[in-house]
Amino acid sequence: MNDDTTIRRDFLKGAAASLMVLFTEEELLTAAQTPATQFPPVKVGLIGAGQWGKEILASLSRSNSMRVTAVCDTYEPALKKALEIAPKASSATDYRKLLDSAEVEAIVIATPTHLHKDIALAALQAGKHVYCEAPLATTMDDAKAIAMAASANTKLKFQTGLQGRSNALYRHISNFVKAGVLGTSSQVTAQWNKKLSWRRAAPTSERERELNWHLSKQTSLGLPGEIGIHQFDLTNWYLKKLPTAVMGMGSIARWNDGRDVADTVQCLLEYPAGVRMVFMSTLTSSFSNSFTLFQGDNSSLMLREKRGWMMKEADSALLGWEVYARKESIHDETGICMVADATKLLEAGKEPGKEGSMETTESALSLAFDNFARSIRENTAVMGGALEGYQSTVTAIKANEAIVTGNKVTFDKSWFELK
Repeated sequence: MNDDTTIRRDFLKGAAASLMVLFTEEELLTAAQTPATQFPPVKVGLIGAGQWGKEILASLSRSNSMRVTAVCDTYEPALKKALEIAPKASSATDYRKLLDSAEVEAIVIATPTHLHKDIALAALQAGKHVYCEAPLATTMDDAKAIAMAASANTKLKFQTGLQGRSNALYRHISNFVKAGVLGTSSQVTAQWNKKLSWRRAAPTSERERELNWHLSKQTSLGLPGEIGIHQFDLTNWYLKKLPTAVMGMGSIARWNDGRDVADTVQCLLEYPAGVRMVFMSTLTSSFSNSFTLFQGDNSSLMLREKRGWMMKEADSALLGWEVYARKESIHDETGICMVADATKLLEAGKEPGKEGSMETTESALSLAFDNFARSIRENTAVMGGALEGYQSTVTAIKANEAIVTGNKVTFDKSWFELK
């Protein structure tokens, strides 16, 4: 009997025996997040205080497991705004000052993607733990250099900014995916739609180029790299497979403002056993926002960041807990909803199908940093390490290449290996 069969048997037995409701959040938070009071906070320095960097800084500043001790950005106005969020932190315009500081144990890299390599390698060389935003780099050579260095420094923790790996509901759902609730997987559909230009104004032309790095092919992987990588990673994770080929198309459908990065893209990734993933994204419309849909012959899973539903096929076997779950209409189907804290509700004599929060209470980003801190203090595995970050980056790089060139790209298995 293989490991997956054992997992399936034990997991489904446990679910039926305890009458647990599918997609509860409570168990996972216990497993994925150690209370910060159990260890001293990790002293962290942020490098890159742009728009996303400020979001990261706000999350770090609210964390009990990490303490912001330093902030770095080459642009003084951005640095000034960052210090309003973390007023007790020291500041620098040269990231090497953070690497020299004894008050910095770990580094969070939130600079433009094409600048990650030198910073990540220097941070590891300086003996700092590293959290590097995804994608790791814009080229396979740079991404491999980062991942290889991280893998070689076994005493240091390296976590990639694949927040889905820390998402409480995604992690709990992964247990059911392993247990086989999808049956035989057939296809994955993912989309991310939001009407915005992605362009930001700046006081000088030089600063405008720096600020809008993601609108140039020279410095950006476009929508597949900046957005799609998270859904590519989720697909790689849930299918436990890596893509074998990818085709794509892209166009500038609305934002004709001098950019050379597509504002609308579609790509088709082929996986082993005839499974395919479609990724679609546009900056011209916000309709239907974002989701990832996994389809199999037993059931389908539709996931948004904080909500999710399972739609069972009429001929799939009952597992025993469905009657307790809250249900909603999803298109023409009835979906079994995620219900947070279902165990507590059952213990209180309440029905999770009628009562309980419909959304997770912890953001994936905050959980990612808590997980990173825990891995440092307790020497546990990170959630989304160098290998996962590298493989997802390779997937995004080649998806973007297919879109830019209009050619089908066949993956070489060696591209995904770190050696």
